[in-house]
Amino acid sequence: MNSLKAILRVSIPVVVLCAAVVSAPAAQLSTDARNAIPHDVQQLVTIDYHTMENSPAATDLRNRVMPPELKRFEEALDKSGLNENHDVEQLSFALFRPKDGDDKLDTVGIAAGQFSVQDILANFKKQKVKPTLVRTNKVYPLSKAGMVVCFVDASTMVFGDSDAVDKALDARDGISPSLLNNTAMLDAMRFVDSEPLWSILDKKGTETMMGQIMGEAGSLTDFDSIRKKLQGSWYSMNFQHGVKFDLTISTGDSFASATLSSLLTAAVTVRKMSGTDAEKQALTATSFSSDAGRMTIHFSTSDAQFASLLQSPLFQGMVH
Repeated sequence: MNSLKAILRVSIPVVVLCAAVVSAPAAQLSTDARNAIPHDVQQLVTIDYHTMENSPAATDLRNRVMPPELKRFEEALDKSGLNENHDVEQLSFALFRPKDGDDKLDTVGIAAGQFSVQDILANFKKQKVKPTLVRTNKVYPLSKAGMVVCFVDASTMVFGDSDAVDKALDARDGISPSLLNNTAMLDAMRFVDSEPLWSILDKKGTETMMGQIMGEAGSLTDFDSIRKKLQGSWYSMNFQHGVKFDLTISTGDSFASATLSSLLTAAVTVRKMSGTDAEKQALTATSFSSDAGRMTIHFSTSDAQFASLLQSPLFQGMVH
C-alpha cells in the first residue's frame, strides 16, 4: 500500500490543491459570500490571501505547486486590473454539483476585499469589455476561455466559468438554494472557520478524499464498511508557528472512527521503514486519534523540516 504518499496527501493536502497558504488572521466567510455558494457544495476551501507572503514555508509551497485552476483564476484576475496581493483579502473556492445527484462538479471562486470597483470598470470600458446581464447582475468576461466576473458589491466578487457563475448568482438571488440552506456544511464550518486556511467536505467529498488516502487499502472489507458511515469532514492549516494541519472525519460511529484510526496508524508504522529522513520525520509528526464518532489527523512540524519535506522524492512524486 502506498500509505506514505496517501498520508501526506492529507498532511500537505489541499494546500496542494488550492496552493495558497497564509500566516495568522482568520478566514471567516461573510454572509454575502455564503449566499453566493450553491447548496450542493461538495468542498469549500477558504484562504486568508492577504498575508500569505509572510510565511516562508507557505511561499515555498506556493512557488513549487500552482495548480492550473488557480493559476488560470489569478491570471484572469490580474487582467481585470486587480492586484491580488493587495486588493484581495480572502479567496474561497466552492466545488459544487450543478444538478442534484450529478457527479459532475463546477467550481466557482469568491473573492472578498476592498475593491476599487469604479476603477476596474473604467479599465473594462477602456478595453471595450462589455457586460452581459443575469437579471440585474452585470457579468464581465475575463478571458477568451469563458471566465467571467461579477461584482455583487464593493467588497465581494464572484468569478469562474460562465455556467458556474450563473449558478452562484442563482443562489445569491434566491432562484435556487444556497449554502445558507445547507445545515450539515454550516455545522462543519463552525469547527474551522476561525483558522487562516480551512475547508469543509460533504459526504461524497469525504468518501472521495478517504479513497485517495487509503489507496490500495481502500479495497479492504473493514474500510468498505466504514466508507458507508462517513458523514463529512473538515480541516484547517496554519503557518503562524511552523506548519500545523488538522483534519477531522465524522462517522457518527465510535467503532468506525476507531477502526479508521487504527488502519491509518498501522499503515504509517509500516511506511516509516522505507521513507527518506524527511518523510520519516513527517510521518512521526502525524498522529491519529478518535473520539465520539470522529477521527482526527494532526500534523505539526517546523518551517525547516517542512522545507526538507518539499525537497523529498515523495513530495515531488505527488505533485508531478
